[in-house]
Amino acid sequence: MAQPASIVIVGAGQGGAMAAAALRGLGYGGRLTLVGREPHPPYERPPLSKTVLRDAQAEATGTIHPPAFYAEQDIALIQGIDAVALDRGRREVRLANGTALPYDRCLLATGGDARQLPATPRGTPGVHYVRTLDDARRLRDGLRPGGRVVIVGGGFLGLEVASTALDAGADVALVETADRLIANALPAPISAWLAARATAAGVALHLGARIASLAAHGTQAPAGLVLDDGQALHADAIVVAIGLVPEVGLARAAGLELDPQNGGVRVDAHCRSSDPDILAIGDCASQHRDCLGRHARLESWQNANEQARVAAAVMLEQEPTPAAYPWFWTDQFGCNIQMLGLPAADLAYVCRGSAEPGAPAPRLVWLGHRDGIPVHGVAVNAPGDLRQLRVLFERAVPIDPAGYADESTALKPWIKACQQAAAAA
Repeated sequence: MAQPASIVIVGAGQGGAMAAAALRGLGYGGRLTLVGREPHPPYERPPLSKTVLRDAQAEATGTIHPPAFYAEQDIALIQGIDAVALDRGRREVRLANGTALPYDRCLLATGGDARQLPATPRGTPGVHYVRTLDDARRLRDGLRPGGRVVIVGGGFLGLEVASTALDAGADVALVETADRLIANALPAPISAWLAARATAAGVALHLGARIASLAAHGTQAPAGLVLDDGQALHADAIVVAIGLVPEVGLARAAGLELDPQNGGVRVDAHCRSSDPDILAIGDCASQHRDCLGRHARLESWQNANEQARVAAAVMLEQEPTPAAYPWFWTDQFGCNIQMLGLPAADLAYVCRGSAEPGAPAPRLVWLGHRDGIPVHGVAVNAPGDLRQLRVLFERAVPIDPAGYADESTALKPWIKACQQAAAAA
């Protein structure tokens, strides 16, 4: 079948840029347009809360492709202009400057925006959100030794910013409404370990706390927060990190099906929306996850890359290889934490290794299983161990939890024994 004459990708983040590269890599020779609302070339977001927040020089290493890549690959990169309408009847994307881009296939990689606190919307002096490169630049300029930073939100982003702010010499307090950290992605024992790690590093944690009001000091910028218990947290900078709202305005206006639970564009296993000529990937897309038994949006670097690869093949009517097992990572408080799979309420966890939260280089791997079948893994400073364990996850190989926790047995032969036992069963 003939290739589509024109493909328009809306969203020039990780997913959009990787999908454009994948299309050319698969031999697509038609007109290919990548539309981004930011004025910057496509860049990676994970460094924004870490290296970019510490060092302006790190910005240069965060671009997804070299500057010349788009011209060399004949990809029309449109920067700093919003896509304002998706006209399915005319099969065109309209831009804010009046340009109409015809498409045979359209890929939505629109991502999302930081969820805002009503009392401190974007633009409030002294209040920061960290979603874009410009956001990170503004916060970086405000981090200084002895400065007081209050972070609202105890998820991955909030904790990464807390760790970076500590490295900059700031005094850091963190407010989380839940009674533990990262409650949606980590089981209670790991949340407790991480909270102890953050506290040992110097973060003043306020769990199960709510904001009663902003503390004023006579100017427009708030002087901090007042919690519901009356405690005042003084701040030179307030960082709000309370999650992401998927950007689905184009999809909604075009009548595409949205997920009523998570707000994302509902897509099938091949990233096709309710209109088969329009696909969606990344943070804005809701896809069924077998390990959860429901649709979910996965806000991760790996998911954006995997869905970009799948969508590129599907737009060219090629059969994609299945997406890899979900994988995430975060760097905070001197630790590299990697996660394989997705958590679920009914999992039992067993830990291999032990270390005090304040130890310089702890090495731990928690394994979450359902009736002996590994489903979710969390590794602290042990990425190699998690890579070895991956085969057990992907093939649903039963394990003996007690044997896993026994460090007197080397991991590699233990994994091999599990595989042999499963093959013999």
